[in-house]
Amino acid sequence: MHTRFILLNTSHAGNVGASARAMKVMGFTDLVLVAPRWDNVLRREETIQRASGALDVLHNARIVATLDEALEGISHLCATAMTPRDFGPPTLEPRSHFAALAASQAHNPQQGVAFLFGSERFGMRNEDVYRCHTCLRIPSDPQFGSLNLGAAVQVLAYEWRMALGGFTLQEAMPASELADAAQVGGLLSHWQQALTAIGFLDPESPKKLMPRLNQLFNRAQLTQEEIHILRGVAKAMAQAGSDKR
Repeated sequence: MHTRFILLNTSHAGNVGASARAMKVMGFTDLVLVAPRWDNVLRREETIQRASGALDVLHNARIVATLDEALEGISHLCATAMTPRDFGPPTLEPRSHFAALAASQAHNPQQGVAFLFGSERFGMRNEDVYRCHTCLRIPSDPQFGSLNLGAAVQVLAYEWRMALGGFTLQEAMPASELADAAQVGGLLSHWQQALTAIGFLDPESPKKLMPRLNQLFNRAQLTQEEIHILRGVAKAMAQAGSDKR
């Protein structure tokens, strides 16, 4: 399902950059600006700085003169207006609407969804809101419900991404391979020698020290790298014990 973010009559270049960044971190790239204040807004220094690396979104963004030009391929249009309009579309909260929308459109992945954001100065015109299928209201403090444009884009981008299934969490680094029983056994033997060398273990009366260490290492599910580290510790202990003699 294709997703587009449309900014109407944006007056602050920094908000364009912030919106691009908000989209990119949620995996969206289609940004359209309708009659922004600055013709060169995509190249302005403030825009680029606030994008914080989302330069591909800015590079692929389009500037058009009218809303009609921004709606090609879009089958469901959501307004983001805090105040409901008479005769306008129903006002809904994003999370519940997105869940239903994602479920209904899963059978037609070729359809496009767009989110429409008004000007920072005067919001959205009635005629633009009336063209939408729904009006989204982000739940907020009734005494202070004003959101910055970039923040509003971030909230809706996050909620829509979650409705689409979110992202699969991946390890930052490949997981190390777990040590096998033979490697743990070798480590235990090495530690037994080292503990004896420093006088911590009496080989004539070992009691249950080594079985307990064995259970400790098993619970820890040591990796091969950790085995190497602990063998290094055992080697240092053994050397220290030898130096004392």
